[in-house]
Amino acid sequence: MSVASLGFGAGAARGEGVVVALGDSLTAGLGVAADETFPARLQARLRAEGYDYRVVNAGVSGDTTAGGLRRVDWALRAHPDVVIVALGANDGLRGQSPPAIRANLEEIVARFQAAGARVLLAGMRLPPNYGAEYTREFEALFPAVARRAKIALVPFLLDGVAADPRLNQADGIHPTAAGQQMIADRLWPHLRPLLRPVK
Repeated sequence: MSVASLGFGAGAARGEGVVVALGDSLTAGLGVAADETFPARLQARLRAEGYDYRVVNAGVSGDTTAGGLRRVDWALRAHPDVVIVALGANDGLRGQSPPAIRANLEEIVARFQAAGARVLLAGMRLPPNYGAEYTREFEALFPAVARRAKIALVPFLLDGVAADPRLNQADGIHPTAAGQQMIADRLWPHLRPLLRPVK
């Protein structure tokens, strides 16, 4: 588990906000340094722009929405103000049922909302070889979750990164440091409205 600068509870004592990024290997930063992951790059952007927030990287390689649901209580120990939920890619790659994926995401979002956190959901897409019907149903479940919960949505976490060999490692799946930076840049306009104004 990638838990950079966890320090649960420390943020509240300093009046610091907390952003938790709950995800899989794309969040954990498989193949890149800890300070090159998109949560770390968001942390740098927050500091540079004067926001008093600490970002917790709660990415676990191979994680699914079911695994993420089991980790919600753990993530809540950080008392997050904002949670970025970036899960579902591994479910889709394993061909799991879209209704089951949606149910897990809805429960994850509901539990964070019940704790007072604002949630930003990151959508996922699948390669076309998974079949048109399945890929369409899979892609549609993320906006459906966002609409029902009335939360912000990033339509596709890897927008501008997926399928670009310059931004991905040799496996063609996991972003390079430059790809992680682009993810952070694309997330920023969606994250910023969920933050407390700079003092």
